[in-house]
Amino acid sequence: MKSRRAITPSKIIRTVGGACFALAVVLPIWPRHSLAAPNAAVATSDFLNSIGVATTFPDRGQPLARTIEMVRYCGFRWVRAGIEGLSDKGPTTIETFLDLHRETGVRLSWGLVSGGTDVKKLAETGKVLAEAGALLAFEGNNEPNNWGVTYQGEKGGGREPSWMAVANLQRDLYQAVKSDPVLAKYPVWSISEPGAQRDNVGLQFLTIPPGAQTQMPDGTKYADYANVHNYIYHPNSPHPADNKTWDAADPTAASKVDGLFGNFGVTWARRFRGYTQEQLNTLPRVTTETGTNIEGPVTEEIHGLNLMNLYLAQFRRGYAHTSVYLLRDRTDEDGNQSFGFYQADYSPRKAAIYLHNLTTILADKGTLAKPGQLDFAIVNQPKTVHELLLQHSDGTFQLIVWGERLTGQDRVTVHLGVTRGLVRIYDPTTGVEPVQTLTDVSSLELALSDHPIVIAISPSRQ
Repeated sequence: MKSRRAITPSKIIRTVGGACFALAVVLPIWPRHSLAAPNAAVATSDFLNSIGVATTFPDRGQPLARTIEMVRYCGFRWVRAGIEGLSDKGPTTIETFLDLHRETGVRLSWGLVSGGTDVKKLAETGKVLAEAGALLAFEGNNEPNNWGVTYQGEKGGGREPSWMAVANLQRDLYQAVKSDPVLAKYPVWSISEPGAQRDNVGLQFLTIPPGAQTQMPDGTKYADYANVHNYIYHPNSPHPADNKTWDAADPTAASKVDGLFGNFGVTWARRFRGYTQEQLNTLPRVTTETGTNIEGPVTEEIHGLNLMNLYLAQFRRGYAHTSVYLLRDRTDEDGNQSFGFYQADYSPRKAAIYLHNLTTILADKGTLAKPGQLDFAIVNQPKTVHELLLQHSDGTFQLIVWGERLTGQDRVTVHLGVTRGLVRIYDPTTGVEPVQTLTDVSSLELALSDHPIVIAISPSRQ
Protein backbone atom coordinates (compact mmCIF):
# COMPACT_ATOMS: atom_id res chain seq x y z
CA MET A 1 0.00 0.00 0.00
CA LYS A 2 1.38 3.35 -0.98
CA SER A 3 2.01 5.66 1.98
CA ARG A 4 0.26 9.03 2.21
CA ARG A 5 2.24 12.21 2.32
CA ALA A 6 1.94 14.03 5.66
CA ILE A 7 0.77 17.63 5.46
CA THR A 8 1.56 20.07 8.24
CA PRO A 9 -1.45 22.23 9.18
CA SER A 10 -1.18 25.98 9.03
CA LYS A 11 -2.11 27.68 12.28
CA ILE A 12 -3.67 31.06 12.84
CA ILE A 13 -3.46 32.56 16.32
CA ARG A 14 -5.84 35.35 17.32
CA THR A 15 -6.39 37.12 20.60
CA VAL A 16 -10.04 37.95 21.14
CA GLY A 17 -11.67 39.47 24.21
CA GLY A 18 -8.73 38.61 26.42
CA ALA A 19 -8.61 34.99 25.27
CA CYS A 20 -6.68 33.48 22.40
CA PHE A 21 -7.65 30.64 20.17
CA ALA A 22 -5.67 28.79 17.55
CA LEU A 23 -7.27 27.58 14.36
CA ALA A 24 -5.61 24.62 12.67
CA VAL A 25 -6.55 24.40 9.02
CA VAL A 26 -5.93 20.81 7.98
CA LEU A 27 -6.08 19.68 4.38
CA PRO A 28 -7.92 16.40 3.78
CA ILE A 29 -5.86 13.25 4.12
CA TRP A 30 -8.28 10.68 5.51
CA PRO A 31 -11.94 10.45 4.43
CA ARG A 32 -13.13 10.82 8.01
CA HIS A 33 -11.42 11.44 11.35
CA SER A 34 -11.55 8.33 13.51
CA LEU A 35 -12.55 10.26 16.64
CA ALA A 36 -15.46 12.16 15.10
CA ALA A 37 -18.97 10.84 15.59
CA PRO A 38 -22.39 11.94 14.36
CA ASN A 39 -24.08 14.48 16.61
CA ALA A 40 -27.70 15.54 16.21
CA ALA A 41 -28.27 19.26 15.84
CA VAL A 42 -31.08 21.32 17.34
CA ALA A 43 -32.83 23.99 15.30
CA THR A 44 -31.25 27.39 15.92
CA SER A 45 -34.72 28.87 16.26
CA ASP A 46 -35.45 26.53 19.18
CA PHE A 47 -32.50 27.91 21.10
CA LEU A 48 -33.34 31.52 20.21
CA ASN A 49 -36.95 30.93 21.27
CA SER A 50 -35.71 29.85 24.70
CA ILE A 51 -34.20 33.27 25.44
CA GLY A 52 -36.52 35.31 27.64
CA VAL A 53 -36.49 38.11 30.19
CA ALA A 54 -38.47 39.50 33.10
CA THR A 55 -39.24 43.19 32.92
CA THR A 56 -41.36 45.99 34.29
CA PHE A 57 -44.13 47.83 32.48
CA PRO A 58 -45.74 51.31 32.55
CA ASP A 59 -47.53 50.65 35.86
CA ARG A 60 -44.06 50.43 37.44
CA GLY A 61 -42.59 53.38 35.59
CA GLN A 62 -41.08 51.86 32.44
CA PRO A 63 -42.54 53.23 29.19
CA LEU A 64 -43.50 50.65 26.60
CA ALA A 65 -41.49 52.36 23.84
CA ARG A 66 -38.33 51.94 25.90
CA THR A 67 -39.14 48.30 26.62
CA ILE A 68 -39.60 47.63 22.91
CA GLU A 69 -36.24 49.23 22.14
CA MET A 70 -34.38 47.13 24.74
CA VAL A 71 -36.11 43.87 23.83
CA ARG A 72 -35.31 44.34 20.15
CA TYR A 73 -31.66 45.11 20.77
CA CYS A 74 -31.00 42.05 22.93
CA GLY A 75 -33.00 39.69 20.73
CA PHE A 76 -35.34 38.30 23.38
CA ARG A 77 -38.00 35.94 22.05
CA TRP A 78 -40.30 35.89 25.07
CA VAL A 79 -41.17 37.98 28.10
CA ARG A 80 -42.44 36.92 31.50
CA ALA A 81 -45.66 38.77 32.28
CA GLY A 82 -49.06 38.37 33.92
CA ILE A 83 -52.13 39.99 35.38
CA GLU A 84 -50.42 41.80 38.25
CA GLY A 85 -50.68 45.53 37.55
CA LEU A 86 -53.06 44.94 34.63
CA SER A 87 -56.16 47.16 34.44
CA ASP A 88 -58.70 48.37 31.91
CA LYS A 89 -57.69 52.02 32.30
CA GLY A 90 -53.95 51.57 32.54
CA PRO A 91 -51.23 52.60 32.51
CA THR A 92 -50.68 48.87 31.81
CA THR A 93 -53.51 47.32 29.79
CA ILE A 94 -53.85 44.23 27.64
CA GLU A 95 -52.99 46.48 24.68
CA THR A 96 -49.59 47.07 26.27
CA PHE A 97 -48.75 43.42 25.81
CA LEU A 98 -50.34 43.16 22.38
CA ASP A 99 -48.29 46.15 21.23
CA LEU A 100 -45.13 44.61 22.66
CA HIS A 101 -45.82 41.45 20.66
CA ARG A 102 -46.63 43.33 17.46
CA GLU A 103 -43.51 45.48 17.65
CA THR A 104 -40.97 42.81 18.67
CA GLY A 105 -42.51 39.42 17.93
CA VAL A 106 -42.05 38.25 21.53
CA ARG A 107 -44.54 35.89 23.08
CA LEU A 108 -45.62 36.09 26.70
CA SER A 109 -45.75 33.67 29.57
CA TRP A 110 -48.94 34.69 31.32
CA GLY A 111 -49.10 34.20 35.06
CA LEU A 112 -50.93 34.92 38.29
CA VAL A 113 -47.64 36.47 39.48
CA SER A 114 -47.19 37.30 43.20
CA GLY A 115 -50.24 36.47 45.30
CA GLY A 116 -52.69 36.54 42.39
CA THR A 117 -55.73 34.27 42.47
CA ASP A 118 -58.03 35.48 39.67
CA VAL A 119 -58.05 32.43 37.42
CA LYS A 120 -61.00 33.75 35.41
CA LYS A 121 -59.15 36.97 34.54
CA LEU A 122 -56.00 35.03 33.70
CA ALA A 123 -57.90 32.81 31.25
CA GLU A 124 -59.91 35.65 29.67
CA THR A 125 -56.89 37.86 29.07
CA GLY A 126 -54.83 34.86 28.03
CA LYS A 127 -57.39 34.13 25.34
CA VAL A 128 -56.93 37.64 23.94
CA LEU A 129 -53.19 37.03 23.74
CA ALA A 130 -53.70 33.61 22.17
CA GLU A 131 -55.93 35.00 19.42
CA ALA A 132 -53.17 37.51 18.56
CA GLY A 133 -50.46 34.82 18.50
CA ALA A 134 -48.81 36.41 21.53
CA LEU A 135 -49.26 33.65 24.13
CA LEU A 136 -46.46 31.26 25.05
CA ALA A 137 -47.71 29.55 28.21
CA PHE A 138 -49.56 29.99 31.49
CA GLU A 139 -47.67 30.19 34.77
CA GLY A 140 -48.72 29.47 38.33
CA ASN A 141 -48.03 31.65 41.36
CA ASN A 142 -44.70 33.39 41.74
CA GLU A 143 -42.84 32.16 44.83
CA PRO A 144 -45.83 31.56 47.12
CA ASN A 145 -43.38 31.03 49.97
CA ASN A 146 -42.70 34.77 49.75
CA TRP A 147 -46.13 35.92 48.59
CA GLY A 148 -48.93 33.86 50.07
CA VAL A 149 -52.41 33.58 48.59
CA THR A 150 -55.98 33.74 49.82
CA TYR A 151 -58.09 31.48 47.63
CA GLN A 152 -61.73 30.63 48.18
CA GLY A 153 -61.48 32.05 51.69
CA GLU A 154 -58.46 29.96 52.65
CA LYS A 155 -54.94 31.30 53.22
CA GLY A 156 -51.90 29.36 52.08
CA GLY A 157 -48.19 29.73 51.45
CA GLY A 158 -46.32 32.66 52.95
CA ARG A 159 -46.20 32.23 56.70
CA GLU A 160 -49.24 29.99 56.82
CA PRO A 161 -48.77 26.42 58.06
CA SER A 162 -50.48 24.91 54.99
CA TRP A 163 -50.08 25.20 51.21
CA MET A 164 -53.48 23.64 50.48
CA ALA A 165 -54.86 26.94 49.12
CA VAL A 166 -51.88 27.16 46.74
CA ALA A 167 -52.49 23.58 45.60
CA ASN A 168 -56.20 24.13 45.00
CA LEU A 169 -55.47 27.31 43.06
CA GLN A 170 -52.89 25.64 40.82
CA ARG A 171 -55.18 22.66 40.22
CA ASP A 172 -58.02 24.98 39.20
CA LEU A 173 -55.74 27.05 36.96
CA TYR A 174 -54.71 23.89 35.11
CA GLN A 175 -58.30 22.74 34.73
CA ALA A 176 -59.43 26.16 33.49
CA VAL A 177 -56.78 26.19 30.77
CA LYS A 178 -57.20 22.59 29.66
CA SER A 179 -61.01 22.74 29.55
CA ASP A 180 -61.02 25.75 27.22
CA PRO A 181 -60.96 24.81 23.50
CA VAL A 182 -58.83 27.86 22.63
CA LEU A 183 -56.35 27.56 25.49
CA ALA A 184 -56.01 23.79 25.90
CA LYS A 185 -53.02 23.54 23.54
CA TYR A 186 -50.93 25.93 25.63
CA PRO A 187 -48.64 24.50 28.31
CA VAL A 188 -49.12 25.29 31.98
CA TRP A 189 -45.98 25.97 33.99
CA SER A 190 -45.93 25.14 37.68
CA ILE A 191 -45.66 27.52 40.58
CA SER A 192 -42.11 28.51 41.44
CA GLU A 193 -40.53 27.31 44.70
CA PRO A 194 -42.64 24.21 45.40
CA GLY A 195 -39.62 23.09 47.41
CA ALA A 196 -40.78 25.46 50.16
CA GLN A 197 -43.99 23.51 50.88
CA ARG A 198 -44.71 23.20 54.60
CA ASP A 199 -47.20 20.37 54.17
CA ASN A 200 -47.04 17.75 51.45
CA VAL A 201 -49.75 18.84 49.02
CA GLY A 202 -47.83 17.35 46.12
CA LEU A 203 -46.75 20.48 44.27
CA GLN A 204 -43.38 18.81 43.66
CA PHE A 205 -45.17 16.83 40.93
CA LEU A 206 -46.66 17.93 37.62
CA THR A 207 -49.29 15.20 38.07
CA ILE A 208 -49.39 13.42 41.42
CA PRO A 209 -48.50 9.76 40.73
CA PRO A 210 -50.16 6.73 42.32
CA GLY A 211 -48.95 6.00 45.82
CA ALA A 212 -47.30 9.39 46.39
CA GLN A 213 -49.05 9.75 49.79
CA THR A 214 -49.68 13.46 49.43
CA GLN A 215 -52.57 15.39 50.93
CA MET A 216 -54.02 16.02 47.47
CA PRO A 217 -55.34 12.92 45.70
CA ASP A 218 -53.34 10.83 43.26
CA GLY A 219 -53.86 12.01 39.69
CA THR A 220 -54.18 15.70 40.59
CA LYS A 221 -52.85 17.67 37.63
CA TYR A 222 -50.91 20.84 38.33
CA ALA A 223 -48.70 21.61 35.32
CA ASP A 224 -47.03 20.45 32.12
CA TYR A 225 -43.61 21.94 32.95
CA ALA A 226 -41.61 22.26 36.16
CA ASN A 227 -40.69 25.88 36.87
CA VAL A 228 -37.62 26.86 38.89
CA HIS A 229 -35.85 30.03 39.97
CA ASN A 230 -32.27 28.78 39.87
CA TYR A 231 -30.36 32.00 40.48
CA ILE A 232 -26.71 31.26 39.84
CA TYR A 233 -25.43 32.77 43.11
CA HIS A 234 -26.84 31.24 46.28
CA PRO A 235 -25.83 31.09 49.98
CA ASN A 236 -24.45 27.62 49.24
CA SER A 237 -22.47 28.98 46.29
CA PRO A 238 -21.99 32.72 46.86
CA HIS A 239 -18.85 33.50 44.87
CA PRO A 240 -17.71 33.49 41.23
CA ALA A 241 -16.33 30.09 40.27
CA ASP A 242 -15.69 27.77 37.36
CA ASN A 243 -18.84 26.36 35.72
CA LYS A 244 -21.09 28.79 37.56
CA THR A 245 -24.02 28.65 35.14
CA TRP A 246 -23.47 25.02 34.16
CA ASP A 247 -23.82 23.94 37.77
CA ALA A 248 -26.90 26.10 38.34
CA ALA A 249 -28.62 24.24 35.49
CA ASP A 250 -27.63 20.84 36.90
CA PRO A 251 -30.78 18.70 37.45
CA THR A 252 -29.14 16.61 40.16
CA ALA A 253 -28.52 16.97 43.88
CA ALA A 254 -24.99 18.13 43.03
CA SER A 255 -26.30 21.59 42.15
CA LYS A 256 -25.63 24.01 44.98
CA VAL A 257 -28.34 26.49 44.03
CA ASP A 258 -32.12 26.46 44.25
CA GLY A 259 -32.53 24.13 41.29
CA LEU A 260 -34.61 21.33 39.85
CA PHE A 261 -33.67 18.67 42.39
CA GLY A 262 -34.48 20.75 45.48
CA ASN A 263 -37.91 21.66 44.16
CA PHE A 264 -39.03 18.56 42.29
CA GLY A 265 -36.72 15.79 43.53
CA VAL A 266 -36.53 16.14 47.31
CA THR A 267 -38.01 19.44 48.51
CA TRP A 268 -35.50 21.70 50.22
CA ALA A 269 -37.70 22.82 53.14
CA ARG A 270 -39.30 19.62 54.49
CA ARG A 271 -37.63 16.91 52.38
CA PHE A 272 -40.81 15.66 50.72
CA ARG A 273 -40.00 13.15 48.00
CA GLY A 274 -40.86 13.94 44.38
CA TYR A 275 -39.38 12.59 41.18
CA THR A 276 -36.47 10.16 41.01
CA GLN A 277 -33.24 11.36 39.45
CA GLU A 278 -33.95 9.30 36.36
CA GLN A 279 -37.30 11.07 36.00
CA LEU A 280 -35.80 14.49 36.65
CA ASN A 281 -33.31 14.03 33.84
CA THR A 282 -36.10 14.21 31.27
CA LEU A 283 -38.71 16.22 33.19
CA PRO A 284 -40.04 19.09 31.03
CA ARG A 285 -38.73 22.26 32.64
CA VAL A 286 -38.42 26.02 32.38
CA THR A 287 -36.86 28.81 34.41
CA THR A 288 -38.88 31.98 34.88
CA GLU A 289 -36.26 33.75 37.00
CA THR A 290 -32.51 33.47 37.17
CA GLY A 291 -29.55 35.81 36.88
CA THR A 292 -27.34 37.80 39.20
CA ASN A 293 -26.75 41.35 40.37
CA ILE A 294 -23.52 43.31 40.12
CA GLU A 295 -22.07 43.46 43.61
CA GLY A 296 -18.82 42.63 45.37
CA PRO A 297 -16.75 40.24 43.26
CA VAL A 298 -19.41 40.12 40.53
CA THR A 299 -18.25 42.85 38.19
CA GLU A 300 -20.13 44.13 35.15
CA GLU A 301 -17.87 41.92 33.00
CA ILE A 302 -18.60 38.79 35.05
CA HIS A 303 -22.29 39.68 35.08
CA GLY A 304 -22.30 39.96 31.28
CA LEU A 305 -20.43 36.71 30.74
CA ASN A 306 -22.59 34.88 33.29
CA LEU A 307 -25.83 35.91 31.61
CA MET A 308 -24.65 34.96 28.12
CA ASN A 309 -23.31 31.58 29.29
CA LEU A 310 -26.44 31.04 31.33
CA TYR A 311 -28.77 30.83 28.32
CA LEU A 312 -26.47 28.30 26.68
CA ALA A 313 -26.08 26.15 29.80
CA GLN A 314 -29.80 26.15 30.56
CA PHE A 315 -30.78 25.09 27.06
CA ARG A 316 -28.03 22.49 26.82
CA ARG A 317 -29.17 20.95 30.12
CA GLY A 318 -32.81 20.63 29.16
CA TYR A 319 -34.57 23.91 29.94
CA ALA A 320 -37.01 24.72 27.14
CA HIS A 321 -37.30 28.38 28.17
CA THR A 322 -35.21 30.63 30.42
CA SER A 323 -36.09 34.11 31.67
CA VAL A 324 -33.42 36.28 33.25
CA TYR A 325 -34.24 38.82 35.91
CA LEU A 326 -34.08 41.69 34.85
CA LEU A 327 -34.28 43.70 31.63
CA ARG A 328 -33.61 47.05 33.32
CA ASP A 329 -32.79 47.98 36.89
CA ARG A 330 -35.93 48.76 38.86
CA THR A 331 -36.64 52.35 39.79
CA ASP A 332 -39.71 51.60 41.92
CA GLU A 333 -38.02 49.49 44.60
CA ASP A 334 -35.37 50.11 47.22
CA GLY A 335 -32.26 48.02 47.72
CA ASN A 336 -29.62 46.81 45.32
CA GLN A 337 -30.86 47.40 41.80
CA SER A 338 -28.12 46.13 39.55
CA PHE A 339 -29.60 42.97 38.04
CA GLY A 340 -30.47 44.53 34.71
CA PHE A 341 -29.17 44.11 31.20
CA TYR A 342 -29.71 47.89 31.27
CA GLN A 343 -29.04 50.48 33.91
CA ALA A 344 -31.87 52.63 35.23
CA ASP A 345 -30.98 55.36 32.71
CA TYR A 346 -31.45 52.84 29.85
CA SER A 347 -27.76 52.59 29.04
CA PRO A 348 -26.81 49.01 28.09
CA ARG A 349 -24.49 47.02 30.26
CA LYS A 350 -22.03 44.53 28.82
CA ALA A 351 -24.68 41.84 29.34
CA ALA A 352 -26.94 43.56 26.80
CA ILE A 353 -24.11 44.05 24.31
CA TYR A 354 -22.86 40.47 24.55
CA LEU A 355 -26.36 39.00 24.22
CA HIS A 356 -27.11 41.31 21.29
CA ASN A 357 -23.99 40.04 19.56
CA LEU A 358 -24.82 36.38 20.22
CA THR A 359 -28.42 36.62 19.02
CA THR A 360 -27.33 38.63 15.98
CA ILE A 361 -24.70 36.06 15.03
CA LEU A 362 -27.27 33.26 15.37
CA ALA A 363 -30.22 35.25 13.97
CA ASP A 364 -32.74 32.99 12.24
CA LYS A 365 -36.30 33.95 11.37
CA GLY A 366 -36.94 30.62 9.70
CA THR A 367 -37.59 27.20 11.15
CA LEU A 368 -36.02 23.83 10.52
CA ALA A 369 -38.38 20.93 11.01
CA LYS A 370 -35.74 18.19 10.91
CA PRO A 371 -32.23 19.33 11.85
CA GLY A 372 -29.44 17.12 10.56
CA GLN A 373 -26.28 15.63 12.02
CA LEU A 374 -22.71 16.84 12.05
CA ASP A 375 -19.69 14.63 12.58
CA PHE A 376 -17.44 16.17 15.21
CA ALA A 377 -15.58 15.39 18.40
CA ILE A 378 -13.92 17.55 21.03
CA VAL A 379 -10.75 15.79 22.10
CA ASN A 380 -9.79 15.82 25.77
CA GLN A 381 -12.83 17.90 26.66
CA PRO A 382 -12.40 19.21 30.22
CA LYS A 383 -15.32 19.76 32.57
CA THR A 384 -15.22 23.53 32.04
CA VAL A 385 -15.79 23.28 28.27
CA HIS A 386 -19.28 22.76 26.87
CA GLU A 387 -20.84 22.60 23.44
CA LEU A 388 -24.20 23.11 21.76
CA LEU A 389 -24.80 22.11 18.13
CA LEU A 390 -27.41 24.15 16.28
CA GLN A 391 -28.53 24.20 12.67
CA HIS A 392 -29.78 27.33 10.95
CA SER A 393 -32.79 27.16 8.64
CA ASP A 394 -30.44 27.70 5.67
CA GLY A 395 -28.64 24.47 6.59
CA THR A 396 -25.54 26.02 8.19
CA PHE A 397 -24.38 24.27 11.33
CA GLN A 398 -23.56 26.56 14.27
CA LEU A 399 -21.37 24.78 16.79
CA ILE A 400 -21.13 26.83 19.96
CA VAL A 401 -18.21 25.90 22.20
CA TRP A 402 -17.80 27.81 25.43
CA GLY A 403 -15.61 27.84 28.47
CA GLU A 404 -16.60 28.57 32.03
CA ARG A 405 -13.25 29.14 33.67
CA LEU A 406 -12.90 31.97 36.14
CA THR A 407 -9.19 32.16 35.32
CA GLY A 408 -6.90 30.52 32.81
CA GLN A 409 -7.72 28.61 29.63
CA ASP A 410 -8.60 25.18 28.34
CA ARG A 411 -7.03 24.03 25.09
CA VAL A 412 -9.10 21.60 23.04
CA THR A 413 -9.22 20.29 19.49
CA VAL A 414 -12.48 20.06 17.57
CA HIS A 415 -12.35 17.41 14.85
CA LEU A 416 -14.99 17.89 12.14
CA GLY A 417 -14.75 14.39 10.74
CA VAL A 418 -14.46 15.49 7.11
CA THR A 419 -13.07 18.60 5.50
CA ARG A 420 -15.57 21.43 5.37
CA GLY A 421 -15.41 23.91 2.54
CA LEU A 422 -16.23 27.03 4.57
CA VAL A 423 -15.99 27.77 8.28
CA ARG A 424 -16.54 31.14 9.96
CA ILE A 425 -15.51 31.88 13.55
CA TYR A 426 -17.37 34.42 15.70
CA ASP A 427 -16.68 35.84 19.15
CA PRO A 428 -19.72 37.60 20.65
CA THR A 429 -17.57 39.48 23.17
CA THR A 430 -16.01 41.44 20.31
CA GLY A 431 -18.81 41.98 17.78
CA VAL A 432 -21.05 40.36 15.20
CA GLU A 433 -18.65 39.93 12.28
CA PRO A 434 -16.49 36.83 11.81
CA VAL A 435 -13.09 37.06 13.48
CA GLN A 436 -11.83 34.46 11.00
CA THR A 437 -13.07 32.94 7.74
CA LEU A 438 -11.47 29.64 6.71
CA THR A 439 -11.73 27.21 3.83
CA ASP A 440 -11.01 23.48 3.64
CA VAL A 441 -11.11 22.87 7.39
CA SER A 442 -11.19 19.51 9.15
CA SER A 443 -10.15 20.49 12.69
CA LEU A 444 -9.85 23.50 14.96
CA GLU A 445 -7.66 24.03 17.99
CA LEU A 446 -9.34 26.28 20.54
CA ALA A 447 -8.09 27.99 23.69
CA LEU A 448 -11.25 28.74 25.65
CA SER A 449 -11.65 30.84 28.77
CA ASP A 450 -14.94 32.36 29.94
CA HIS A 451 -17.26 32.85 26.96
CA PRO A 452 -18.57 31.19 23.80
CA ILE A 453 -17.09 30.93 20.34
CA VAL A 454 -19.56 30.30 17.49
CA ILE A 455 -18.27 28.09 14.67
CA ALA A 456 -20.47 28.41 11.57
CA ILE A 457 -19.92 25.39 9.32
CA SER A 458 -21.16 24.97 5.77
CA PRO A 459 -23.57 22.01 5.53
CA SER A 460 -21.81 20.45 2.54
CA ARG A 461 -18.46 18.71 2.52
CA GLN A 462 -15.74 20.01 0.28
